[in-house]
Amino acid sequence: MKAHLFKSLRPALVSLVLLSTITGLLYPLAVTSVGQALFPKQAAGSLVELDGQTIGSELIGQNFNSPKYFWGRPSATGPMANNASLSSGSNQGPLNPALADAVKARIEALRAADPNNRAAVPADLVTASASGLDPHISVAAARYQAPRVARERDLPLDQVQALVEAHTDERDLRVLGEPRVNVLQLNLALDALKP
Repeated sequence: MKAHLFKSLRPALVSLVLLSTITGLLYPLAVTSVGQALFPKQAAGSLVELDGQTIGSELIGQNFNSPKYFWGRPSATGPMANNASLSSGSNQGPLNPALADAVKARIEALRAADPNNRAAVPADLVTASASGLDPHISVAAARYQAPRVARERDLPLDQVQALVEAHTDERDLRVLGEPRVNVLQLNLALDALKP
């Protein structure tokens, strides 16, 4: 009876070990090796360095609070904003009072930082993305903030707007997604300007 049982289980066990080795070890090693060889920066996390020090990633939003910087999308990760280990959405639907209160508070903060700006606030400045880590804002959101940033940095508005346009990424393959601005890259370009 035991020999018959082993004979029946043997193909299943061999398949388990073989498939576990292929899918759990060989395939991940192959994909990682190819990724590191062909796309070394992306495989390493698209890290951004300044003066030899890593200051962030192009793929994860950063928390900019100063009015002299462009602000990114709100983060739904808590208790710390833009925490990649807690990537998630807020899961608050449009009828949830907590979402309405959060949006209202974010609009008030934007108005307080730039009281003369009466333009409509772009939605991506007051709502979190699905991951809570979005490093980009819409071009409209960057343009909305340009007057505040120019005033705070004592720069001509045209110069700040030109910087926004220079850091606008177009649609992928000209059809996918929307034009967008990477907030970290834009703020680094601002800091690189001569005062």
